[in-house]
Amino acid sequence: MEAWTSKDALETYGVEGWGRGLFGINSAGNVTIEPKGPNHGTIDLKRVVDDLVRRGLSLPLLLRFSELLGDSLARLSNAFKEKIGEYDYQSSYLPVMPIKVNQQRHVIEELLEFSQQYPLGLEAGSKPELLIAITLMSQRKGIIVCNGYKDRSYIETALLAQHFGITTLIIVDRFAELSLIIEASKKLNLRPLIGIRAKLSSKGSGKWAESAGDRSKFGLTASEIVSGVELLTEAKLLDQLVCLHFHIGSQVTAIRSIKDALKEGSRIYANLYKMGAPLRYFDVGGGLAVDYDGSRTNFHASKNYSISEYAADVVDSISSTLQADNIPHPTIISESGRALVAHHSVLVFDVLGQPHPILPSPIEQKEGFNKNENEVLTNMRDVCRSVSRKNFQEAYHDAIQLKEDCLSMFRHGLIDLRERAQVEELFWAATNKIWKIVKSLEYIPEDLARLEKQLAETYFCNFSIFQSVPDSWAINHLFPIMPIHRLNERPNRRGILADLTCDS
Repeated sequence: MEAWTSKDALETYGVEGWGRGLFGINSAGNVTIEPKGPNHGTIDLKRVVDDLVRRGLSLPLLLRFSELLGDSLARLSNAFKEKIGEYDYQSSYLPVMPIKVNQQRHVIEELLEFSQQYPLGLEAGSKPELLIAITLMSQRKGIIVCNGYKDRSYIETALLAQHFGITTLIIVDRFAELSLIIEASKKLNLRPLIGIRAKLSSKGSGKWAESAGDRSKFGLTASEIVSGVELLTEAKLLDQLVCLHFHIGSQVTAIRSIKDALKEGSRIYANLYKMGAPLRYFDVGGGLAVDYDGSRTNFHASKNYSISEYAADVVDSISSTLQADNIPHPTIISESGRALVAHHSVLVFDVLGQPHPILPSPIEQKEGFNKNENEVLTNMRDVCRSVSRKNFQEAYHDAIQLKEDCLSMFRHGLIDLRERAQVEELFWAATNKIWKIVKSLEYIPEDLARLEKQLAETYFCNFSIFQSVPDSWAINHLFPIMPIHRLNERPNRRGILADLTCDS
């Protein structure tokens, strides 16, 4: 058998696929992180955890590497900067962080610290989030995109934020909000900066594909957009319609979906401009996906495109559409919160108990016929003893039948608990022998494919799925999971990780 190397471990856990060049494995077999990006210093994750435990902290631990926030912001900003130059785009790009993506104060504040080098705006989807954004932006004079359901109080708060030198784009998500904006503008004698969210027919892809399209809950239809222009013209506020926005869902896995949305959105932008709206911002919403499983496919936990390809398609689609009609290029805004924060935190937990492997049963070796022994036990022993490459599938079917017969006899009082225990012990010994044969085959029969999961050992881990990774149980989100040490050893046990709560 060839020696196991760190490269084997990297391939086994798909690190090079989802790690984005930031995660690796060192010669000691420990996971490493380069928080400032490749070639800017490496951190041994196991040594960090050991040091924290020596200081009195206990697992589970949520470790945050704030430098990775800066790295993500830089990657996104630089990708757009490169494509803006390549396509001779005559405006700029501004990433916006939706507060709802991660509402921890330190995460938002640290991201804004990096905005001194790479400009960053904030997105608020509710009035409490808007108040947070105003507080954080009041010293930075940046941009706040106001999304979500808006009542009169929300709109007035957004208008008053202008006194702090903040650019607040009030996005109309429902047609009824236009009247509220007009009324609040008259009441406060303030000119609002208005954006319209278009309800595109184009849909996203992946888990959230159904949140977009004609039946999406937010956004204005084509007829509502036309009526909105007429309403703003009548109120003498059409000159304040400065932004078009669309959103086709989170974690868009296929670049084709993004291209279709951009074509439709760019055409709406061009028509709105021709109708007299002096648009200067184009908010392409969220959806920039993260490759959680490293497959680089259209799977719901992956994506089939890179950040560079995403930036190229956004810039090129807008540029080519508007250039044909000689329309000035707008500032491009994207609400790519997932792409900004996904890699910066790591949950580390420990395994509390190691299960015993399934070993050959001592009672399997008993020879001869015992007249006092139940027939089902004798037959199960014979099946277990006779498993071979010639009869493994037949042996599996026999073992299943005998196990069911044993349970039926136990329910009727025909065998006692000790005999039932011996039958079950022989059953698992037999299936373990069968799986060792099956996994070496080129083709695994369908009825035996589930054996691997049935024989996997359960490892109890010191964390709560409900508290530590709520997205996992709430929406079946997939996250990369791997050991942080002993990766220079060949793994030889299949396992299922279980937390300590009885309901998960």
